[in-house]
Amino acid sequence: MTGVIPGRHTPLPPTWLCRVDAHPWPCGEAKLALLAKYADDRPPLLTLLAGWKAEAEDHLAQLDSGRPVDVTDRFLTWARPPTD
Repeated sequence: MTGVIPGRHTPLPPTWLCRVDAHPWPCGEAKLALLAKYADDRPPLLTLLAGWKAEAEDHLAQLDSGRPVDVTDRFLTWARPPTD
């Protein structure tokens, strides 16, 4: 995993659950910390999340007998900039 994750709510691969609250990562607290850190620069956040998404999908598929897993909503949808 590359990139710095702000705060204590970090993922625990290969399950990709939060180390603090055991919710699917990024949990609510992690999302808030990431949005705060990248508030003025969303593209780097989306790049990091896309990399973590790919890594999580690989790990989660391995845990599910190779069955493909899609975590797009979990990793990317919430971080997209709002449209006006």
